[in-house]
Amino acid sequence: MKKTLRVLDRRGRHLAVGASIAAIVLGSNSMMAATIIHEIEINSSSYKAEKGHWDVIDLPGDLRVNAIHAALLSSGKILIVAGSGNSTAMFDAGTFKSLLYDPARGTGRLIDTPADMFCGGQTMLPDGTMLIAGGTQRYEDLNPTHAGGVMVVKNENPDKPLALPKGTAFTAPNGQVYKSDADVNAAAASKTVLGTRVTVTPSATNVWVDAVTQGDAAVTSRDELYRIVGLEGEDAKNVYGMAQKMTLDKHDFEGTNKSYIFDPATEKYEQTGNLNEKRWYPTLTGLPNGDVMATSGLDGEGQILQGQTEVYDPATRKWTNREDLTRYFPTYPAIFQTEKSGTLFYTGSNAGYGPADKGRTPGFWNLQNNTMQPVTGLRDPDLLETSSSSWVGPVQNQTLMVIGGGGVGESNQSTGRIDLIKLNSPDPKFVPGPSLPQGTRYPSVVTLPDDTALITGGSADYRGKHNSDNHTARIFNPVNGTLSDAADPLVGRDYHSEALLLPDGRVITLGSNPLFTGETDTQTAPFEQRIEVYTPPYLYHGDRPQITDAPLTAQLGDTMTVASPQSADIASARLIRPSAVTHVTDVEQRSIALGLHQHDGKLLLTIPTEATLVPPGNYMLFLVDKHGVPSVATWVQVGHEGEASKTGSGMSGMSGMPGM
Repeated sequence: MKKTLRVLDRRGRHLAVGASIAAIVLGSNSMMAATIIHEIEINSSSYKAEKGHWDVIDLPGDLRVNAIHAALLSSGKILIVAGSGNSTAMFDAGTFKSLLYDPARGTGRLIDTPADMFCGGQTMLPDGTMLIAGGTQRYEDLNPTHAGGVMVVKNENPDKPLALPKGTAFTAPNGQVYKSDADVNAAAASKTVLGTRVTVTPSATNVWVDAVTQGDAAVTSRDELYRIVGLEGEDAKNVYGMAQKMTLDKHDFEGTNKSYIFDPATEKYEQTGNLNEKRWYPTLTGLPNGDVMATSGLDGEGQILQGQTEVYDPATRKWTNREDLTRYFPTYPAIFQTEKSGTLFYTGSNAGYGPADKGRTPGFWNLQNNTMQPVTGLRDPDLLETSSSSWVGPVQNQTLMVIGGGGVGESNQSTGRIDLIKLNSPDPKFVPGPSLPQGTRYPSVVTLPDDTALITGGSADYRGKHNSDNHTARIFNPVNGTLSDAADPLVGRDYHSEALLLPDGRVITLGSNPLFTGETDTQTAPFEQRIEVYTPPYLYHGDRPQITDAPLTAQLGDTMTVASPQSADIASARLIRPSAVTHVTDVEQRSIALGLHQHDGKLLLTIPTEATLVPPGNYMLFLVDKHGVPSVATWVQVGHEGEASKTGSGMSGMSGMPGM
């Protein structure tokens, strides 16, 4: 009888191999033997058909960037935004990077990046462009040598605004001088006239200032008036600064108000109207009419915004403050559009800044009256920071899941909790799902065309401390609520990592920014610049169905005619919105089930009529056969008004990955 030998691979899993093979290699070097055995196992056809396969892509040196943001464009290319890439040296040098990567060809090129988009927010617009807003005005300073604080610039002149450039000097009563770190536009004061009575209310604009001299001499806790150097006459009298304190406390990152779109056609950034609030770590949530809502973030002084909300109109390319929707959230809140118009859902997932006892409770946000209806049932509610949230299966199910997470700040606590909530149930509340076998901060979750979800990456500790990257992946099945093992990724992914579904049905993972390398936490770790691509098991289950003709555009409620040689074997059809992800926050990703009928050898696919389910924009159209094998996607632009569907192949830029 042929015997097998069970050995542990380098991640602790048992592998069964033939004794004859093991005997050859075990005699000389057991570590090498385990590696060889592991490679044989993971490259076997049976293993791939059960667990899938990972491939590492090591880009040429001139194309390596620190992947902070990643978005799949309708060209099939991925826009990878680094900005300054969490590097003070890059920031100080004004070196900001974006990489446009073509996964189908394995090629890429750097894109001129006009501002530091590091840690802004991003979303896809109805016309297929990507909106990215906010970013970095200044890096954090953990140990300041110059006292600093918030200077409130006041203007008492109702007839004249005044622009003050970065570096404007403010002089305290004791002679200490402080300089601003950003431009300031001091708006004119407001004036009201009631009969013969005139009331002038000074405008107030905040800016961060730093002392010119080092040390304690510039520290003060007095609420004082500061004169602005260089102003004369009426300007000197009407415009001045007020500050409550200047300290040597830690200073957090500062946000910017810059806003850009990236056009896949021109492959260039174009500046839009500025945000009204400076934002670092904001979330951009697309709305059913194509507008975009910006929430949360750190402001231009490094302080968390107190609920200021604004909305972007793609038609005018302008942002509008929504004072009626003031609602506080921690940074990068996971806020999703529900099937109900005017109602968003906040899962509680977030990426970090803000107090532990404020804005952390999940709930429904009613945009009609700005109320929040909390929901209950979530396990480990104090471990939501660095968790991930995603729709489960088609969005028509209205089921969201929250995966993993950890304690507030640099906590070493983490959870493997997966909880689910059905938003359209009579009494929505979270219910337990399966649990990951280890605590997991920064998990990435990707919805697949067969309605399963890949959960990959993450670390047990804060930013991978103590060598805690998980190096594991699981596939969640929403039908039976179970997790199954997927192939283990080679590359660890924690802070600043991303995962996206590709048009060929594979998943690409990028980035990771651990604090240290090794278990002793004594050596700073480099940013992970390798890319890894996962081929799910379904691509090892036989030939793929093909789409030979499909519309390029469609409207809500349309029935599309799609041609496929395998039409008789097609079991389902999905529209999947391309991801735009950062900090494991991806509120773009959603899968829409299409009505499916067969007629005269072709497929009739019906799009839902609800804009809340199908926001305007570009989608990948997948056909999935009765074996769960998906086609390569074609792109369909779904609109909410205008002409009916145009016919065409819709296959531009949609070739498979090399070797597929």
